[in-house]
Amino acid sequence: MTVSNTFNGITLALSKGRIFEETLPLLAAAGIEPAESPESSRKLIIETNRADVRLVIIRASDTPTYVQYGAADLGIAGKDVLIEHGGTGLYQPVDLNIAKCRMSVAVPAGFDYEAAVQRGGRIRVASKYVRIAREHFAAKGMHVDLIKLYGSMELAPLVGLADVIVDLVSTGGTLRANKLQEVEEIMQISSRLVVNQAALKMKRELLQPVIEAFAGAVKS
Repeated sequence: MTVSNTFNGITLALSKGRIFEETLPLLAAAGIEPAESPESSRKLIIETNRADVRLVIIRASDTPTYVQYGAADLGIAGKDVLIEHGGTGLYQPVDLNIAKCRMSVAVPAGFDYEAAVQRGGRIRVASKYVRIAREHFAAKGMHVDLIKLYGSMELAPLVGLADVIVDLVSTGGTLRANKLQEVEEIMQISSRLVVNQAALKMKRELLQPVIEAFAGAVKS
């Protein structure tokens, strides 16, 4: 699916922070240099050194939607975001191996997670990633009450809102600071290049070199 757009070049969707910073070497490999940093600019559309390439700066969770509906030709999104979105209409040609972390189950100190799993009892799970959490516990034959939160996940078990949380973990420092412990890794997470399937057909000559440059940079 595509939307009308007066810009006929490549629109690449990126989010601020870690993904943007770790994408810069990949952009350089494709001969693309942002005109400015989104961290120091209020602009949501950033030009590059190439007249036929522009960046749109959006929330990480919105990247698959922008690409799916053709508002961006390609984008970079974490595996977690893509699973929650469902990946409809998206081509995922390259695992970029950036913004690495893991999706894990964490519990407050003293909670007997192994016993809860073995009993197959009902537990309350707080997470931003409800699809991943649902599938993970369903595979264990467990009944869970899912509570969707958008931030401060570590607070949920501390105030009795949930028994466990499912969240992204990098160093584990935030968990330790809030007296939580990681008890189970669900999956490794990294960011992937996603491409609008219609754009790949209509703009192949523009997109293919960028895709190949990204893939080559990852291998090197």
